[in-house]
Amino acid sequence: MGTRRWVLGIGVLALVVLVVAVVRRPSSPDTSSAEEIEGIVSAAVGEEIEKAASGPPDAAKVYDAILPSLVVIRAERAGHDDRGLGTGVVVNDEGAILTARHVVAGAGTLTVTFSDGTEARAQIVSEQSENDIAVLMAERPPEVIVPAVLGGGVRVGDAGFAVGHPLGLIGSLSAGVVSGLDRSVPQDDGPPLRGLIQFDAAVNPGNSGGPLLNRNGQVIGIVTSLANPSQQGFFVGVGFAVPIGVATGGAGGPAL
Repeated sequence: MGTRRWVLGIGVLALVVLVVAVVRRPSSPDTSSAEEIEGIVSAAVGEEIEKAASGPPDAAKVYDAILPSLVVIRAERAGHDDRGLGTGVVVNDEGAILTARHVVAGAGTLTVTFSDGTEARAQIVSEQSENDIAVLMAERPPEVIVPAVLGGGVRVGDAGFAVGHPLGLIGSLSAGVVSGLDRSVPQDDGPPLRGLIQFDAAVNPGNSGGPLLNRNGQVIGIVTSLANPSQQGFFVGVGFAVPIGVATGGAGGPAL
């Protein structure tokens, strides 16, 4: 028993000597002091922090990720001289475009423009009024189709980015946070929309149907409405989006 303890003690001592030797192994004839080692570590950590800080911010990465999937939607309606403007997002390899139903409802002609400049007529292939969701297909899709990445697991306080065409300003991004969940808002021509994501990224007419994104550039919702007690069509701090799982499931796609 004493021999075993003696052997074990020798093994532990050898391990300690080895660790000390590795930590204090000189890079030059002089052994580095503890202060020098601490300085080297601090410099390395500072360099990594500087690299991270010099990288693109979340908003820039989100915008770059969603831009190839963003669509401009123009809806012509009988009796209207102008063309209603909305946003859509490509969600699969076939080029299906997810948008808000009210953007395209009652339109005689729908025209979509993809990020590469391809412009084509489009048709509604699926819609669900209770979720204000519609799916369009272009008669002539672009040569390269880039679907957005869909996400989920939204929490209050998460970053939220809205990308669309507010007030005709094509390809605009605004940033904020998810400020509420499971909200309900009335519709003009149907039952209230329920289970919505509330967010405070600025949205205005033209954003409708566009994506709400998380910090990874994943689509977590489809922008459907904004809250304004004055009944005017401009942003006062609260917007709403249909969760992407509801939007895709309600439009005949896979639920998340």
